Amino acid sequence: MQYILLGSAIILEIIATTLLKASEGFTKLLPAAGCIVFYILCFYMFSKALLSINLGVAYATWCAGGIVATTIISAAVFGQKINTIGVIAIVLIITGCIILNLFGTSAD
Repeated sequence: MQYILLGSAIILEIIATTLLKASEGFTKLLPAAGCIVFYILCFYMFSKALLSINLGVAYATWCAGGIVATTIISAAVFGQKINTIGVIAIVLIITGCIILNLFGTSAD
């Protein structure tokens, strides 16, 4: 259940961040309002996930998921380019997150 909450927080954060870009500096009301609502929901879900997931693991997973998905969305939706170094960096982020989840914490 805790990883469903964490996954939900990641998805909500991705939506909120995409709406943040679409709000054009909070000059467009609907995307700006949606951004705020989705960030509130995101932090609520994240706080619930933290009740049973180690903070370091949860935060690294949340950040990595958001970074990777947002990078893909920025390229697909907003036409922003990513170069080879960027792809390598994303692979390293994912690898680091996997290692942290598997080996980075001690059992309680």
